[in-house]
Amino acid sequence: MKKWFYSLAFVTLLGFIALFFSFTHEEMVEFDQELGEVLIGNEFIRFFHYIGEPIWIASAAVLLILYLAFIRKNYRGMLFVLFTVAGGNFLNQLIKEWVQRVRPDIPHQLVSYSFPSGHAMVGLLYLFTYAYLLTENQTSKKWRMSLWISAVLLTLLVGLSRVAGNNHYGTDVIAGWMCGYTFFILVVIWYEWRNRQMLKRTIQPE
Repeated sequence: MKKWFYSLAFVTLLGFIALFFSFTHEEMVEFDQELGEVLIGNEFIRFFHYIGEPIWIASAAVLLILYLAFIRKNYRGMLFVLFTVAGGNFLNQLIKEWVQRVRPDIPHQLVSYSFPSGHAMVGLLYLFTYAYLLTENQTSKKWRMSLWISAVLLTLLVGLSRVAGNNHYGTDVIAGWMCGYTFFILVVIWYEWRNRQMLKRTIQPE
């Protein structure tokens, strides 16, 4: 990955920490209200919440693991998927239980906590994992760009769908994106470090 991706992860970590301590501030509450007024009721954007549903994410993760196991023979990549998707979901639930922010008040609302948005965070993690692993050995710049642009656009739409459905506040979604991206890059750092270690072992003289 390009070096600025890693620098961006540090920025998103700081942004998440800032939101963690400020989402109840008046400015943030006003932001949530204004964004909600723009998006709530938008059925086109709301449709994309299906892409971030747990059953969809779990199915997509299993398919990617099977592809990596039987076609790519990339067993470390299988761990990558488990770390990002399963590990990211676990981290999301831990933070939600710690923060315990109540969701927007609407009928038949989910009973889980709101901050950060799981759809935004885990949605980013599985979509970026797909883009990263499917472009890992690709030489076609057009193919790499297409996959990454698609992953970013879908990530944005999945996150915003939670505001459109009034399931989350805007700050929940932004915090989910920031936390998800930071966690994703941490897994990438581990993955690339392990790949370098294995490469050194294979070329090291007897």
